[in-house]
Amino acid sequence: MTILTDDMKRVIKEQSLGFVATVCPDGSPNLSPKGTMAVWDDDSLIFADLASPNTMANILVNPVVEVNVVDPVRRKGYRFRGRASVHQAGPVFDRAVRYFEEHGVEGSRIHGVAVVRVERAVAVLSPAYARGMGEGEIVERFARRLEAIHGWQIERQPEAPGRGA
Repeated sequence: MTILTDDMKRVIKEQSLGFVATVCPDGSPNLSPKGTMAVWDDDSLIFADLASPNTMANILVNPVVEVNVVDPVRRKGYRFRGRASVHQAGPVFDRAVRYFEEHGVEGSRIHGVAVVRVERAVAVLSPAYARGMGEGEIVERFARRLEAIHGWQIERQPEAPGRGA
């Protein structure tokens, strides 16, 4: 059974930033952003260890992880729970380094990779959707917020058919 749907794959590809939760040996949580999050196959995610010694060490002791990938503009995404494996050499590592190099990551920066075998995936939605707000309104609020924070003027695109409220 394929766990990762086409929409999950799209969100991961578009965002590439996932937050990985692991458990430290003392039982405390470790949450770390991974800017190399990618779909590895229909049931697995992968990320590169560029500067992740704590995350990788935690996985070696306790492979249970949760990954959150969310589109901050649309305030939608997914939570993926599963077990991760660390690869620092060998065929999986070599294949992963080639993949990341093809996607703009310098291979010499990769210390290892973690492959997350997804066992469960659930949607994450902002409570604003439950209050009746449409995607177009949520995106507009986000744009207004960025304008207020940064003084930017964001050019609005015409709404695509089938999107929005």
